[in-house]
Amino acid sequence: MFEKIKINFQTKEPIYFQIEEQIKFLITSEKILPGEQLPTVRELAEQLDVNFNTIARVYRLLDKQGLVSSQRGRGCYVVPRDVPLETQHAEMLAELTASYIRQCGELGFKKIEIRDYFLKKLEQ
Repeated sequence: MFEKIKINFQTKEPIYFQIEEQIKFLITSEKILPGEQLPTVRELAEQLDVNFNTIARVYRLLDKQGLVSSQRGRGCYVVPRDVPLETQHAEMLAELTASYIRQCGELGFKKIEIRDYFLKKLEQ
């Protein structure tokens, strides 16, 4: 499951942010269920070929957001959410859309180009 996490080194998005967003997606899409343990910091760092401090930072951020519970010596576990799944999906969609639009803008694309291409791809 975590092998699906992809890091884009060409973007301005920090590596920790990319990993955080993808793990949040795995949790909110219920590909990782409440109570499931995440890989250890070292395991995931080795798998993604990143510094283990990067993964530690991601886990701390997810813990602060209430998505996981870090238990010293036992690992990191996904916690049950009080927010309905539909709300979580709406929040994730809003974040992904904002990120996409921001990145396109940074690359110099005009709003009309972004919209037209997005609608074209959406119809395919």
